[in-house]
Amino acid sequence: MYRFLLTPRWWGINLFVVLAIPFCVFMGTWQLGRFEDRVQSHEQAEKQPDPSTRAAKPLDELLPVDKVTSGRPAVATGAYAEQFLVPGRKLDDRQGFYVLNMLRTDSGKALPVVRGWLPGSATGARVPAAPEGEVTVTGDLQASENSRSDGVNARGGLPGGQVGMISAATLVNLVPYDVYDAWVTLPEAEAGGTGGAMKPVPAAAPEGSGLDLKAFQNLGYTGEWFVFAGFVLFMWFRLVRREAEALRDIELGLVPEDPAAAPEGPEDPAPEDPASPGYDVASTPVR
Repeated sequence: MYRFLLTPRWWGINLFVVLAIPFCVFMGTWQLGRFEDRVQSHEQAEKQPDPSTRAAKPLDELLPVDKVTSGRPAVATGAYAEQFLVPGRKLDDRQGFYVLNMLRTDSGKALPVVRGWLPGSATGARVPAAPEGEVTVTGDLQASENSRSDGVNARGGLPGGQVGMISAATLVNLVPYDVYDAWVTLPEAEAGGTGGAMKPVPAAAPEGSGLDLKAFQNLGYTGEWFVFAGFVLFMWFRLVRREAEALRDIELGLVPEDPAAAPEGPEDPAPEDPASPGYDVASTPVR
């Protein structure tokens, strides 16, 4: 009864099933692994002490920024140069902007320093002046932002003196010197009064270190791939059962093997010949 599985048409169906099910299982397992990695990273991060409580180290010793060095206090010495405002940044559920200054170091590169946050619109805002002369700053180290970072404005079109993303790739086009691929945020308001009006910006957790929406998306994709595998197997069994039932009905004679060979219905009787004996003219309908 199941010899039809060896026909060319069913060879194609069987090949598709044999390839589709392992692929779905592999993708589901891979997504599950991504979710487990995020859970493990989150658990490890909770066991580690707060990065901001560790001893400060020179900036160059903490680069490049990764999950271990992100949030660590970094020390850099230099002089403040260009200043930019970063609009569209929230703090304590209030809309405002960051005050960002470039700290030119002895190495020739500049370190972006977020000196603080101010409420309101960045356009036409009065910003406290940066300290003059050589300064030594200690701030929490952060990786350059990207288009997926919270609060980033990647569309451009901002007024002069404003940037939508704190990134070396963006800032290097606005200043005539190299920029570190990192930035720091000052954990406390600047001493001296002019910076006292700004609120410090807390350091953000590194990407991929917590149970964020992406982690649960991986878990959801895991379920979807396993459901796809089960659906392919279910449809294959359903098609096999339907084909087997159709062949069984043909063998039992319940369904003709060739629909074209089905017996035709009774034909309409041919009209009687008027010349034939017994032809009744009165019974002939008038047309």
